[in-house]
Amino acid sequence: MKPRPRTTPSPTRRRTAAPSARRRMLLVVGVLSLASLGLVARAFDLQVVRKEFYQNQGDARFLREVPIAVSRGTIFDRNGEPLAVSTPVVSIWANPSEVLNSEDKLPALAKAIGMDTDALKQYLMQRSEREFVYLKRQMSPDAAQVVLDLAVPGVNGQREFRRFYPSGPVTSHVLGFTNIDDHGQEGLELAFDDWLAGKPGAKRVIRDRMGHVVEDVELVRAPQPGRDITLSIDRRIQFLAYNELKNTIEQSDADSGSMVILDVHTGEVLAMVNWPTYNPNALRGSNPSSRRNRAMTDVVEPGSTIKPFVMAAALSSGKYTPTGPLVDTGNGHFYYISHDIRDTHAYGMLSPTGIIAKSSNIGAAKVAMTLDTGLMYDTYRAFGFGNSTNSGFPGEASGYLKPGKSWGMLEKAILAYGYGLNVTPLQLANGYATIADSGVMHLPTFVKGSDNDAKQIVDPKIANELVQMMVAVTQPGGTGAPYAWIANYGVAGKSGTAHKATAGGYSKNNYSSAFAGIVPASNPRLAAVVIIDNPRKGSYYGALVSGPVFSKVVDGALRLLDVPPDNIGRWYVGGPLQGQNGLTSNKQPDVEPVPDAPIEEATP
Repeated sequence: MKPRPRTTPSPTRRRTAAPSARRRMLLVVGVLSLASLGLVARAFDLQVVRKEFYQNQGDARFLREVPIAVSRGTIFDRNGEPLAVSTPVVSIWANPSEVLNSEDKLPALAKAIGMDTDALKQYLMQRSEREFVYLKRQMSPDAAQVVLDLAVPGVNGQREFRRFYPSGPVTSHVLGFTNIDDHGQEGLELAFDDWLAGKPGAKRVIRDRMGHVVEDVELVRAPQPGRDITLSIDRRIQFLAYNELKNTIEQSDADSGSMVILDVHTGEVLAMVNWPTYNPNALRGSNPSSRRNRAMTDVVEPGSTIKPFVMAAALSSGKYTPTGPLVDTGNGHFYYISHDIRDTHAYGMLSPTGIIAKSSNIGAAKVAMTLDTGLMYDTYRAFGFGNSTNSGFPGEASGYLKPGKSWGMLEKAILAYGYGLNVTPLQLANGYATIADSGVMHLPTFVKGSDNDAKQIVDPKIANELVQMMVAVTQPGGTGAPYAWIANYGVAGKSGTAHKATAGGYSKNNYSSAFAGIVPASNPRLAAVVIIDNPRKGSYYGALVSGPVFSKVVDGALRLLDVPPDNIGRWYVGGPLQGQNGLTSNKQPDVEPVPDAPIEEATP
């Protein structure tokens, strides 16, 4: 067998089969270079190209903009006594997901904030996708610190302010209240919310994953605390009015009541109270009815308290003076178009002053029927009836006065003794204040020292005559004597008793009882109105129910304000009424005077 010949591989074949170390090296270097280049490019993209985007993303996880709470402005009374102040509180908030991760601490947390453990757990689970939820709002700082000392992950505190009202229900209807976010909701808190609220600030802070502030970064917006405001309200007089009104309503078993006291020279509201009321420091449990400022929002038919304004038109017409001509009121019944206008007594012949003193419906109606309709309508409008007083109080009612062009003769007669129109207690008080200030009307205001518009709406001589005519009401034989009498001060006023309107007519047994007055009569300083709604126990006459409230409250107010007496040692101020038209002379009566006459029940 022949041996096979030996062959040697060619150089070309040897190069193709053998691995190339150089190529492998170049490949590795190339891959590493590309990877390095990618890392450099990525780093450039992160650090240069999209630096701001990623910085913001990081900040969003650790940098927060948080509000800086500001204190709401303090509300003071006219003497500098605080009526509404803001106190610091702490609201507890949490990140639900973080709190749920520490489930073992939920029982202690729930107890500290006054919740059931299961309810707290369910509350957090329902909001687990959020990063911020309130657990308890407006806790006292000490109580909040107890919660924070538990060191529950994700639980933090936020400083806020809560409103506190030192006078409680006494000033509640005037001041109103704020909500949990410290924004005014009713009353002057709402009217002056922009002034009182201020503007919260803001700052950027760094928080750790537990939500704790690690560092303050920058002030974004400086806080602007709310501005203080000084009201015209006198807290001392407010307390007097509140207590007397409350006692009278409870004793007479009435539904409600209001009282307003004005400074006649400025229009400033010195006191405004209502009953029922509520405590603005504990709103829970109060109802909307008790929160109404009835002196501003509720309207009544004024009854005989409107008669001085009829006489203002009568004196302005030139047909009448305080003493004449005499008006025949007959036997106490005046029939006109099948309508019986009645007095309680047969007063016979009465002067205009006597009509006011005796509160004669017949006399007022007959005077009105002789007046030009336009003059009577314009007089009512000039004194503010049918228009808002523009006091700026939220929800103030305008009342109602039918346009004069539609008045018939009977309608004029009925309007003369206080039916067919609606007024608020503030409107009525402002009308009397206008008479008191020699016919100058001021816009009512709740702010001390504010510049109010003033307008002369009736001749000063006529206004002063009206005051003296109303003095007769509190003299012996007048409907307000002795109930509205004030020792050593002359009182000019008018009582009123009106049946309340119901569906289909007027109620025979439900009344609105009022007294409106001016003091001191010789140099008026105050005008006040008291209205008691539907007294059920005892008398329902305005003089007997509301007159004593007026007397006691205004008596105290005069002394608190150091108003000098004008009637020392005399029971009443002498006026054009003395000794005429059946009224007694200068002595206190020894019998009960005739109260206001009940008004015809029929619908006007």
